[in-house]
Amino acid sequence: MSNSAGRILPVLTALLLLAPAVPANATTTGRDGPVGWSTAWSAAHHHPVPGNDWDGPNWSVPGFADQSVRQVVRVSAAGSLIRIRLSNRYGNQPLRLTGATVGRPISGAAVRPGTLLPVTFERRLSTTVPAGAEATSDPVRLPVRALEALTVTLYFAGPTGPATFHQGGLTSTYRSTGDHRFDHRAAAFTGETSQSWYHLAGVDVAGSPRTRGTVVTFGDSQTDGYGSTPGADNRYPDQLAERLVATGRPLAVANAGISGNKLLADSPCYGEQGVTRFRRDALGLPGVRVAVVLIGINDIGGGGYPDFGCGASPVVTAAQLIDGHRALIRAARADRVAVVGVTMPPMKNAVGYDTAQNEMLRDEVNRWIRGGGEYDAVVDLDRILADPTDPDALRPAYDHGDHLHLNDAGATVAAAAVAARIR
Repeated sequence: MSNSAGRILPVLTALLLLAPAVPANATTTGRDGPVGWSTAWSAAHHHPVPGNDWDGPNWSVPGFADQSVRQVVRVSAAGSLIRIRLSNRYGNQPLRLTGATVGRPISGAAVRPGTLLPVTFERRLSTTVPAGAEATSDPVRLPVRALEALTVTLYFAGPTGPATFHQGGLTSTYRSTGDHRFDHRAAAFTGETSQSWYHLAGVDVAGSPRTRGTVVTFGDSQTDGYGSTPGADNRYPDQLAERLVATGRPLAVANAGISGNKLLADSPCYGEQGVTRFRRDALGLPGVRVAVVLIGINDIGGGGYPDFGCGASPVVTAAQLIDGHRALIRAARADRVAVVGVTMPPMKNAVGYDTAQNEMLRDEVNRWIRGGGEYDAVVDLDRILADPTDPDALRPAYDHGDHLHLNDAGATVAAAAVAARIR
């Protein structure tokens, strides 16, 4: 642990007692007066890209026309009110939403009868989101418990054009022709599923004294959950939320990971560089109090590869990566958000990543994260997840199979290590 790691408890306590100022429209009035919104679920978006054998099919390039899109998410915190946020950041035309509903799922695309409620935007059922922009709905009075699932159904009567989306959703999304916003039957959505999220950027909660802000987990596929069981909510941020709930800590958890993301390079397939998107995807979330940063392995492993259609991968130095981390720390401090640094886990035997030069670079950056004293706290996953007989390799029990990504057991260990730094 770095010398500054011990400061995280008073820092978090102060942030919970004295929350940063939020815009006037980010509060609502509850039984105990004004209550701020907290992000209880989020997805970091990127450009639409065609599906492939590695990531699976998706609907982002054609978008939607006269189609209903039903998405099931799990909120990480309680609230008496919810609202949804929609994104058209990477659209090439205004996004015209005909209408939306929220409800309580049963299983799959089925929704509990009588729970589907309309969502309005400035008191209108439909809305138009300009290209490059987001829209936030009006509050919906639908009480939710921590770790409860919600169904969000969006209907687009006219063509949307390419869809702003999150490819690695690891959760089934359902599509059907026609307007099925208020159709609770799973049969209305048979036949077409995807493992991505479309246009839905976040679900916020308010009105519960048990929720006092959000921990945002920021990074690449380790945060996004690649390697965990699809449909099981076993990503490390999911399990972090479960631990916070189980131990009575009043914080939601939001996931701002994008598989393939880099700290220092943009990719049309895997999102804008971390130093650019951190302010929007992490610090820009309603109610954020703590940011947990795990990123850099793709800058190292991809360095020097040519552009195969997903952007160039320049060779980076340890000094450049450290400067990138420092940029994130400065941004978080400017917004009075506590920031936790996480060392990059072992990568020995990972195809395309494991070279002597790459290992030296990973070690050097990890030494700075671990001992540099610049993060408010440090989670040393490099050591926690390492094989005791070979510290440069993942422990086999935590290895998804590619020697780089965590399976469910590895995500459990990572979540426990992060939770230990948050009070």
